[in-house]
Amino acid sequence: MAGKNLIASVAQIESRIFLIRGQKVMLDADLAELYGVETRVLNQAVKRNLERFPEDFMFQLTATEKAEVVTNCDHLAKLKFSPSLPYTFTEHGTIMAASVLNSPRAIETSVHVVRAFVHMHELLSDHKELAQKLAQLERKVGAHDKAIAEIINAIRQLMAPSEPNKKRPIGFAPWKDK
Repeated sequence: MAGKNLIASVAQIESRIFLIRGQKVMLDADLAELYGVETRVLNQAVKRNLERFPEDFMFQLTATEKAEVVTNCDHLAKLKFSPSLPYTFTEHGTIMAASVLNSPRAIETSVHVVRAFVHMHELLSDHKELAQKLAQLERKVGAHDKAIAEIINAIRQLMAPSEPNKKRPIGFAPWKDK
């Protein structure tokens, strides 16, 4: 039974991981909800420990990025009228946030968050393998297409009626025509 709950929670966490600026991240509101604290409390703890959060662990969204995220995600509608711009946490930032909060729920949830990120990495690597195999297949098929086209051209040349060889007529030809 515990395995099913884990899968459901990992799936729930995966649905809250976004690709922003080429990085997989979670928003502060989603992370705070998972860790069982208010967003304000999470952000205060992070601000007290800013030295633990370099740019590759956490960054703040721009107004445009915030509008796009709110538009695409119904569960983030509450952020639409928020005057502050949300923070986003990368995989390493989510783990660091759990250590800053240091509550039993945050520690337990961070394990699930890490598993969700790892699962997404595995899916991505599977897709890369598939893409490489498709590229190899396309190259093979492309080479075959070229060979088939050459065979068809050769067959067409064989099917085309050849022009009869022009021979010199038998007999006498006037000198002018020579």
